[in-house]
Amino acid sequence: MFKTLDPLLHSQLRLSIMSLLVSVEQADFVFIKEKTEATAGNLSVQLDKLSNAGYIEIIKGYRGKKPHTSCRITKNGIEAFENYVNVLKSYINIKK
Repeated sequence: MFKTLDPLLHSQLRLSIMSLLVSVEQADFVFIKEKTEATAGNLSVQLDKLSNAGYIEIIKGYRGKKPHTSCRITKNGIEAFENYVNVLKSYINIKK
């Protein structure tokens, strides 16, 4: 029987975001936008979905007078990402 892939992480952009965040302590919005090549609007929507699921934390503040947004992966996010990767690995290791 196949295990189910987390549909929230199965989106290309959300998976890209999680892949970036799992390897850094924190990343700012501009860095994530550049690395994923997403539009600002689409990235904002996807970050909100990940945040609402408890997979990431969004930190809003200011650098000087300019607004600054950064993100970090949560413990739940790390667990969900690792589970997603393990399910993918189980698909790869299936013997016929």
